[in-house]
Amino acid sequence: MNRRTAILAPLALLALGQPALAEKLSLGTLSKYLNSLTTVEADFTQVNSDGSVSTGRILIKRPGRVRFEYAPPDKSLVLASAGKVAIFDGKSNQPPEEYPLKRTPLNLILAENIDLSRAKMVVGHRADGTSTRVKAQDPENPQYGTIELVFTADPVELRQWIITDDLGQQTTVILGEMKKGGALGTAIFSITQEIDKRG
Repeated sequence: MNRRTAILAPLALLALGQPALAEKLSLGTLSKYLNSLTTVEADFTQVNSDGSVSTGRILIKRPGRVRFEYAPPDKSLVLASAGKVAIFDGKSNQPPEEYPLKRTPLNLILAENIDLSRAKMVVGHRADGTSTRVKAQDPENPQYGTIELVFTADPVELRQWIITDDLGQQTTVILGEMKKGGALGTAIFSITQEIDKRG
């Protein structure tokens, strides 16, 4: 082994030992992926702004519907449908807290046609070596907050999102393995039916 080979061999081994850095996925690729999601079921872990952690199951039916079922003993439930979000407090017998879906950053991934390249929608787009991160907001109403979506490549997969609300509080949702394309009835997303059920 000559001196040059002796010097370069450890460098070659070092290069082989490093995982390949992920390329930044384009906004067009990510928009196409999100638009391809019709129904999704997955377990989730939620890290709240106060540091507390919740777990549960999420059901998504695009456009416009999502159901966050929190694991027992938590009886809380978050539903979005018919342009509204309803938060059912598991510890209260009061009606749910309701507000327009369009006032939440979650609306951006539940929209019928997602176009991340829309003017002023994306305010951050970067790769961190293992994933592509896209921070988006409603261009007409940036005061409603942002959603940062985290994707991995090969195949493209949404792994988590971080919502920063209008008060600056952050909630992170980390998704488990996603089951895509199954049949989900609309009744499980109905806010009025859930209100009737809870009496």
